[in-house]
Amino acid sequence: MSHITIGDIVRGDREIFPPYLYEAYQSTRRRAPLLPLIDVPLTISELTGPGPAISAVTPEDADLTRNAGTGGEAIGQRIIVTGCVLDDLGNPIPNTLLEIWQANASGRYLHKRDQWPGPLDPNFLGMGRCLTNAEGIYRFLTIRPGAYPWKNHPNAWRPAHIHFSLFGQSMMSRLVTQMYFPDDPLHQLDPMVQSVPTEAAQQRLIASYAHDVTEPEWALGYRWDIVVRGSHATPFESSGEGGA
Repeated sequence: MSHITIGDIVRGDREIFPPYLYEAYQSTRRRAPLLPLIDVPLTISELTGPGPAISAVTPEDADLTRNAGTGGEAIGQRIIVTGCVLDDLGNPIPNTLLEIWQANASGRYLHKRDQWPGPLDPNFLGMGRCLTNAEGIYRFLTIRPGAYPWKNHPNAWRPAHIHFSLFGQSMMSRLVTQMYFPDDPLHQLDPMVQSVPTEAAQQRLIASYAHDVTEPEWALGYRWDIVVRGSHATPFESSGEGGA
């Protein structure tokens, strides 16, 4: 029986990771624990990896512009999002399973609870996945998501973002975060971004425009590296905190 416990792995550097309770982000008022956390020993089901989920990944899964299976192409500005998954020493981490999900170009999710009047795109599922290669590099082709309203506070709008999930060697090594785009004025107004304690850590959530990734007459390129731990770690969401 492993002695790794949930209490050991849910938190990180307080200069990097958002607190469980951040009053301006109203959902944390219901999700933040009110009592000290209880360590729960992990069993084999948590300590084993994604398994068949990795072998089932195909190159088509990483193309969100066409993976809806309709034969049509998603509407919106095509973008290429790529980067490297790194450990705290800067070493690439190969064979990491990445999953992403996002709103469409109008800011609408393909979800029954998303009912704001942004148009749906019949050719866009808003989800994809890929594996990092031997150099730890991932790559997605997708469309730039739109901003959308949410009911956290009056006239609240979420900046354009893409959700990322990373799986390591065990199911409990899953990390979830969000990637944002540069020069978005909504960053300063968004409680999720502002819950990250320092400006330096906030900047690690923002991708950089990459002209060397941009493909002529086809798609704009963005580069976003993900550091899974250490003093330069990418901020990840607290366990159970989630996000919109």
